[in-house]
Amino acid sequence: MKTLFLTALLSLSLLDVKAQNLTKMETLQKEDSLAISEKLEKSYFKGIYEGDVNTLEKVYYSGTLLFGDVKGQPYKKTLAEYLDGVAHRQSPKDSGKPFKGDVISIKVVNSIAIAEVKVQMYDFIYHEFLSFHKMDGEWYLVNKMISDTAN
Repeated sequence: MKTLFLTALLSLSLLDVKAQNLTKMETLQKEDSLAISEKLEKSYFKGIYEGDVNTLEKVYYSGTLLFGDVKGQPYKKTLAEYLDGVAHRQSPKDSGKPFKGDVISIKVVNSIAIAEVKVQMYDFIYHEFLSFHKMDGEWYLVNKMISDTAN
């Protein structure tokens, strides 16, 4: 009887520890998701809208690559090529055309995450998958995949 009681007590203790770890993990995922969402809203969308390369550089990891399609044509750029394009184009803000950035979803697993976003600017509607990695306590965009879905 003592053995049965001790086994049951130990099992309940293990379940409690597992539940606590799960709750802690869910809390961290929510915090990380909020941090990524804030970075998207305050830096990514803002930097694109204003054409502010300095703001965008705070979001991206220096080795980020960008791939996808624009108006049905293949698109591939290094971060330096992308930022140069942003620096030398009329910003969506200055163009007077509509701009909207929406976060569709964010999935976090430990130090990696994927954000699915939509960006409407100029005559484009970009559906994007943005890969993030957490380094030194900060989330950085490490890969950007886009598809122009305007047509």
